[in-house]
Amino acid sequence: MKLRFILICFCWLFSLGLFAQKKNQKYQYHIHQVTSAIKIDGVMNEQAWQDAEVAKSFRMVLPMDTSFARAYTEVRMVYDQKNIYVLAICFKPLPGQNMVESLKRDFSFQKNDNFIFFLDTFNDLTSGYTFGVNAAGAEWDGTMYEGGKADLNWTNKWISAVKDYPDKYVFEAAIPFTSIRYKKGIPEWGINFSRNDLKTTEKSSWAPVPRQFPTASLAYTGTLIWDQPPPDPGTNISIIPYALTGITKDYSGHKNIAAKAEVGVDAKIAVSSALNLDLTVNPDFSQVDADKQVTNLSRYELFYPETRQFFLENGDQFNNFGYASIRPFFSRRIGLASNIIGGARLSGKLDKNWRIGVMDMQTSGNDSLPAQNFTAIALQRKVFGRSNIGLLFVNKIAFNYPTSAVAAQPNDSKYNRNIGVEYNLASADNFWTGKELVLKSFSPNKTGHDFTQAGNLQFANKYWTIGGEYEFVGANYNAEVGYTPRNGYFKFNPYIGRLFFPSGGPVLSHGPQLNFTDYYNGALNSTDYRNYFAYQVTFRDRSILTGLVEHDYVKLLAPFDPTNYTGNKLPTGFESHWNNAELSYFSLPQSVFTYDFTLDYGGYYDNGKKISLANDIGYRFQPFVNIFWSNTFNILQLPQPWGQKSFWLVGPKVDVTMTNKFFLTGFFQYNQQTNNFNINTRLQWRYRPASDFFIVYTDNYLPGPFYVKNRYLVFKFTYWFNN
Repeated sequence: MKLRFILICFCWLFSLGLFAQKKNQKYQYHIHQVTSAIKIDGVMNEQAWQDAEVAKSFRMVLPMDTSFARAYTEVRMVYDQKNIYVLAICFKPLPGQNMVESLKRDFSFQKNDNFIFFLDTFNDLTSGYTFGVNAAGAEWDGTMYEGGKADLNWTNKWISAVKDYPDKYVFEAAIPFTSIRYKKGIPEWGINFSRNDLKTTEKSSWAPVPRQFPTASLAYTGTLIWDQPPPDPGTNISIIPYALTGITKDYSGHKNIAAKAEVGVDAKIAVSSALNLDLTVNPDFSQVDADKQVTNLSRYELFYPETRQFFLENGDQFNNFGYASIRPFFSRRIGLASNIIGGARLSGKLDKNWRIGVMDMQTSGNDSLPAQNFTAIALQRKVFGRSNIGLLFVNKIAFNYPTSAVAAQPNDSKYNRNIGVEYNLASADNFWTGKELVLKSFSPNKTGHDFTQAGNLQFANKYWTIGGEYEFVGANYNAEVGYTPRNGYFKFNPYIGRLFFPSGGPVLSHGPQLNFTDYYNGALNSTDYRNYFAYQVTFRDRSILTGLVEHDYVKLLAPFDPTNYTGNKLPTGFESHWNNAELSYFSLPQSVFTYDFTLDYGGYYDNGKKISLANDIGYRFQPFVNIFWSNTFNILQLPQPWGQKSFWLVGPKVDVTMTNKFFLTGFFQYNQQTNNFNINTRLQWRYRPASDFFIVYTDNYLPGPFYVKNRYLVFKFTYWFNN
C-alpha cells in the first residue's frame, strides 16, 4: 500500500513537468559588442551606452502585480571580449535620502533600496548568477539554484560603481566572462532586472513576476539575445593563496600562549567555459562569520548553514539534495572536528541538460578522530522545461580506524555510504512545485530498515497555497556526512493558506493558514504532532502582524531533559499535551529604526508552562553604521526536579562600513543556557576584487565568575591571481 502511494505521487509529479515552457519569452533584450573602452564610474558618458538598447517599463511585483512601477528604471547592457557591462538608472519617485542599511556586501534585500539582476547563463530556468548593489554602492553577488534561490555566500571577481544624484542613482558594473560559467555557443540567456524602492514600498521587475514569487524566480526571466555567441573566455586559471599568523591562549586548559603561522592555496581551473575544477591545499576558514547562537529546547540537533567559500560554488547539487530534515550530504561535517589536508571538486554543466559535481576531501586525524576521506558524486539531468532528476552518492571512509568501539566517536563508523535519487518538479509558471526522494545508507552493523522515502507537492498562486509532504525514515538509516536529526518515523504534513486583498485601506493582504504535522513510529502509532491555525496581516507599508494558536503532543522516544541544561530527564514513553498561542510583529523595513518581536505563551512538558519572548531591534546611521540587537528570553515552569528556569540569549551586533571595501563587524553573544559569553570581531579590507586582508579577534568567557576561557587573534591575507 505504501509503495503504491509513493508511485502514484511520483507519477503525478512527473506528469506535471510535461507542460513546462518559458513564460516571458516575448521580453527580449538585444546585447551588442562594443570596441571602445568603458570606465566603471557610475557616469553614462560613453557612446556605447547611448547606442545600447534600453530595458524599461518595469512592472510592479509588490505591493500588487497589476500595474507599471512608479519607480522608473532604465537598464542598458553591452559587452566586449572580456566583460559584460551593465548600467542601470534608478530614478527616485519621491524626495528624500536613499534607504540603506550599510555598505556591507550581500545586504538584506527587504531593507535596502537596491537594483539587482539575474543571469540564467544556460537558459534552463533553474540555475545562474545574481549581481547588484544597494543605493549606496554595497555589492551583492551569488549563485542561483532550484529555479529561484540565491546563495549569497558565493563571491567572485567583478567591479561596480554607484553615483548618487538628487533625482536618481546610477549603477555601473563590469562582470568578467571568466567569473561566470556558461556554455560556449549558446546565443540566448535568461535575464531579469529587479528594483526595490522602500519609500514607495514597491518592488518591480522588467519581465513581470507574480507577487507570490521572488523576482529571482528564473521561470519568469526574459531573454538576453547576443548579436553573436558570447566569447570563449579562453584559458581561465585562478590561484588564490593565503598567509595566516595568529596567537591563541587556552585559559581554561591552563595552556601557554600558542603562536601559529600557516599558508595554503586554492585554485580554480576552467576545464571548459561551463565546467570548473577547484583545488585546495591546507584551507583555512578563520575569516567566516561567527554562528548565530540559539537557545536549544529541542530534542534534536540544531542546523547551522555552510558559509565556507570552497564548498559553495555549485554546492546546491550536494547540500540541497533531499529535504531540510533529510540531507544525505552536509559539507559542514567535513573539517570542523579535524583539519582538512586538501581536496578537489569538479562541478558545472556538461551541456544544457546535464550537471555534474564530484568532490573529494581528505582530513587529518586527531586524538578523538581518525583520518577520513569524503567523496560525493552528484549527477543531474534536466527534464521537460524546468524539472530535473538527480543522483547523489556519498562515501566516507576512515583510515587507521580504532579496533575498540569506545575509541571511536559514536557517529563516526569505519565507513558510511549513501546513495539516492530525487525528482524535482517545477512547472512553467512555478505554480506547481514538488519533489520525490529515495535514499539508502550502508554502514557496518546497520542493515535493514536503512531506506528513506519522502515527497511533497505544492500549488501556490496569488490567493491559495495548498500542499502536503510525507517523510519516511528507516530506523537504521544513517547519514554520517549528512543531517538527519531523527530516525524511525513516518511524517505526514498537509497545509492550506488563503489570502484576501482589500481594495483600499492600510491592509494590503490578510488570510488564514492551517497546518497539520503528524509523526508516527514504524507501527504507525502516533508519537507527536503539532497542529496550528495562523492568521497573517500584511500592511501596505510592508509591516506584518501574525497570530497563531496550536496544539502539541509528544511521546518521548528517548530520555529527554526539557531544559537541555540540568541533566534531569523525563523517561522514554512519557506523554505530554499542551496548547500554545503566539503573536509576532515585524515593523516597516524602510525606517532607520526597525524592530520585531515574537511572544509565545502556553504549555510545556510534564504539565509545565513556557513563556518566550524574542525580539530584534535595529538602528542605522546610513550608510556607515548598522546596529542590531537580538534578545531571546525563555521562562520554563516545571515540577521538580527542574523547577523554574530562565534562559537569556543576548546578541548585539555592530557593522561599521566606511566604504564598500572596508568592513568592521563586532558580534557579542551571551548564552545563559551554555553559560558562555562570546566576543567576535572581524575587520575585512577588500583591497582589490576578491582579494582580502582580515583581522579576527575572538574571546570566550565564563560569565559567573567572569573568567576568560580562551582567546584567539589572527591576521590573514589572501590574493587572487588569474591570467
